[in-house]
Amino acid sequence: MKRIYEVMFIVSPELSEEARNAEVEKVKSWIEEKVGGEIEHWERWGMRKLAYRTHQGYTEGDYAWGIFKAEPDKVNELDGLFRINSQNTFRWQVFRREDLEKAEKNKAKKAEETQEVIVEEPVAADEE
Repeated sequence: MKRIYEVMFIVSPELSEEARNAEVEKVKSWIEEKVGGEIEHWERWGMRKLAYRTHQGYTEGDYAWGIFKAEPDKVNELDGLFRINSQNTFRWQVFRREDLEKAEKNKAKKAEETQEVIVEEPVAADEE
């Protein structure tokens, strides 16, 4: 059963705009192709100031955020891909969104309840 996950990552500000866009597209392709996930929502937050200077010396970064569905045993592969590519993406986090799973389950349950068929008994004809 696929679970819902959220991913947020920060791309190096030293890259050009084109390279940062390519990096974000690369992460999206990892989710779809290597992890077998389905992207449900994706946003680019752009360049933002960081709360503190990182050990790489960055004071800002290009943020991207998304929601996707994937098999739980495949999600760890995404973390490994981020580790390998850490020269361009210096912060990332992937976590399960149980609140969205519950909301989706409740929505499906309500839809199922409204689809229940109501059987009406036939109306008897008037007798004379």
